[in-house]
Amino acid sequence: MTSTAFTPEAARALGGPAWLSDRRVAAAERLAALAWPTSSEEIWRYSRVDDFDLEKYRPSLLPIAAQRVREDQGQEPAQEVAFGGGPVAAEAGERAGLIVVRDGRVVHSDLDEALERKGVRVCGIATCEEAEVRQWLGVCSDASPDAFTVLHDAFLAGGAFVHVPAGVVVERPIVVLHWAEGDGLASFPHTLLVADENSEVTVVDRFSSTATSHLVDAVVELHVAQAARVRYLSIQDHGPSTWHVALQRAHVARDASLRSSAVALGGDYARLRSESLLSGVGAESDLLAVYYGDHGQMLDFRTLQDHAAPNTRSDLLFKGAVEDRARSVYSGLIHIREEAQKSVAFQTNRNLVLTEGAGAESIPNLVIEANDVKCSHASTVGPIDEDQLYYLESRGVSPEDAERLIVLGFFDDVFDRLPVPSLVRTLRHAVSEKLGRLHG
Repeated sequence: MTSTAFTPEAARALGGPAWLSDRRVAAAERLAALAWPTSSEEIWRYSRVDDFDLEKYRPSLLPIAAQRVREDQGQEPAQEVAFGGGPVAAEAGERAGLIVVRDGRVVHSDLDEALERKGVRVCGIATCEEAEVRQWLGVCSDASPDAFTVLHDAFLAGGAFVHVPAGVVVERPIVVLHWAEGDGLASFPHTLLVADENSEVTVVDRFSSTATSHLVDAVVELHVAQAARVRYLSIQDHGPSTWHVALQRAHVARDASLRSSAVALGGDYARLRSESLLSGVGAESDLLAVYYGDHGQMLDFRTLQDHAAPNTRSDLLFKGAVEDRARSVYSGLIHIREEAQKSVAFQTNRNLVLTEGAGAESIPNLVIEANDVKCSHASTVGPIDEDQLYYLESRGVSPEDAERLIVLGFFDDVFDRLPVPSLVRTLRHAVSEKLGRLHG
């Protein structure tokens, strides 16, 4: 697949620091020779990638130097206007910091002064000091590349960088708001988190867009150093015409822990590839997700729990529901390498199909090369339990309310484990609204 818009010249036109521009151009030069994925490949099985046409989009070429033009002109702070997620930032409660990213470019950032004095850093990838960012950018994503990550690298205009020094505990969440707009445009949001040894932080990424046709090609990199503790939540509620393709990859070191959660509600086609590499002894990774598709949406998840060291643990629980003509896909792999003896790994995917015409695919997989491990996987796809409906209806609950109660209860064990409890009510309400449309 070739494009007349995504060229090395276009990548160079974004400007910015020389090291980032050179990195972009090198990736753009690889695009013409790329073999773009098809649904015949196992990792894209059941997807809608065959419908993808890069020619429908063009990169936003607003120069990086214009990122802060709003603030320079004395306009309102970006988080207070319709850049996406102002309400979500408020509903997250007290926060330690905020980064607002518009079409892949940081337009606003702030951080608690006490944390700044401790060395915590929150800034734009294109505007941070080169020494702060360059050594980390791409370390996770380059370990698991595909055509979309190369395209992302070729047009990475900026994105959010969060660095927590060794021993620092950030008690309140850092919120990153990614907003995409512009009919026929493509944006490339990036979140790069570095949590140094024995640090602790919670990061919330929120991805939103307008109702116009837009491509969002996102990458999230989570570096979790020895004994660090990271909680990460992504919320995707794009407009109905957005294609969202994202890689989220974490490298988790010795005795470190990652608690990663995803909520996916929006988009036309929305795909998340979520991967955790447990590279150190005693590393832990918990992966959670709630997703709900309606109308003609497709929500597509591919996960990897990669155990590369002994005594590591991972646990995955993904729960979804679909209605109307919506479809969901879950394909997950637990890989226990030969050196990862005494590892423990679980993988569970549950799906509710609420109406005829909707559908869900669930494909769990295990590759076990060690002989002293504990692993299991489970998946279900089906309608609401008729006995549960009958029980509620026999006690005077209307069929519509009974269904709503059952679906919300189905998601509760994931909602209860989200790392920002103050957002649970908002997210439950968003699911309830979709159920409300189901019943008119």
